Amino acid sequence: MFSRDRWNEILEALNANRFRTLLTAFGVFWGILILVLLLALTNGLKNGVSADFGNFATNSMFMWSQGTSKPYKGLPKGRFFNFKIGDVEVLKQQVPELKYVSPRNQLGGFRGSNNVTRNEKTGAYNVYGDYPEFIKQQPLDITAGRFISYSDIEDKRKVCIIGVDVVKGLYDIGEETIGSYIKINGINFLVIGTFKNPKTNGDQEEEANTIFVPFTTFSQAFNRADNVGWMAITAHDHTQITEVKQRVFDIMKEQRTVHPDDDRAIGHFDLAEEFARITGLFSILTFVGYFVGALVLMSGVIGISNIMLIVVKERTKEIGVRRALGATPWNVKSQVLQESLVLTIISGMAGISVAAGFIWVMNYALSQAGPVENFANPSVNINVIFIALAILIISGLLAGFIPATRATQMKPVDALRIE
Repeated sequence: MFSRDRWNEILEALNANRFRTLLTAFGVFWGILILVLLLALTNGLKNGVSADFGNFATNSMFMWSQGTSKPYKGLPKGRFFNFKIGDVEVLKQQVPELKYVSPRNQLGGFRGSNNVTRNEKTGAYNVYGDYPEFIKQQPLDITAGRFISYSDIEDKRKVCIIGVDVVKGLYDIGEETIGSYIKINGINFLVIGTFKNPKTNGDQEEEANTIFVPFTTFSQAFNRADNVGWMAITAHDHTQITEVKQRVFDIMKEQRTVHPDDDRAIGHFDLAEEFARITGLFSILTFVGYFVGALVLMSGVIGISNIMLIVVKERTKEIGVRRALGATPWNVKSQVLQESLVLTIISGMAGISVAAGFIWVMNYALSQAGPVENFANPSVNINVIFIALAILIISGLLAGFIPATRATQMKPVDALRIE
């Protein structure tokens, strides 16, 4: 129940020695400030590192063929081979846990120069042959037109989707792109869409210099037959790709006549495994943040407890008078606990407010300076605030418990005798 007299008494007690109160409150203020800032910085690192994974579905892996390291069925060691388009359907049938199996081919980039032309303008760009589901594995912002469709795949249409930097390199400002033609290695392709990558850092610039064409068209136009350069494979959400990748390798070795124990013949990059490793690392860092912040906060709580012991000693005679006039032990104890709780919460909320200001300044500075490698959007979610409030309440009660207990252990007659 709210008692105005009680609150006036609490404020009077805290104002009795303001300098001492401020020094005592600073310990809790500093502890909660450190706690929130450590968690915000940890999230900033986590966001920055996670951005390096882009928007690619993290439950995925990339797989490509390499030279064999063992002879098998009359085939020599050191043999190079290619995946085939038929392998995709075999994987889908034999590994139902797979959600997407996207065969991919590439030309350009580091392999060539000036491979794309339009009128008198030329440029070197990455050109990928893909299937429609690839956009579900790596989301793209389609800024105009559309992405590849299965009708494009079936009809082997010479169409393409180009990145924003391709538009800048081959088109004048304001010039219409949709419905125009570009030449890739001398072959005309109709532009049906433009895109930008929603990533904020990483390989954004490289992917903005990318062109997508239907996989079947790519194979026919650039003489790739039924060969597949590599595959992007994504598992269903209820299954980790790491758990099924060995089955995938075994099937592909059987398909390509590779020794079952030849682990070097197929290369891969397990995005899910890497992402899990990073997530685990930041879980540890978050725990360290809570641990260090809690230790600093505990030192502040101990300071409040010590000061409350001194306050109780200074007010011994007052407590004796209140007890003599009929105050119960709980009345005295609740008074001390409330004073401790108010001091802890006020100083803690001040720490949270200052930490929020620091976080805002960091985000503002990042927005002005541009993307910083491995660091982005330092922040804490609302759950951290609730946890901090719970810590403050518990800390305030702990800080006042011993002084409150000591205050109620004195007999009124003994308290009145103390000068």
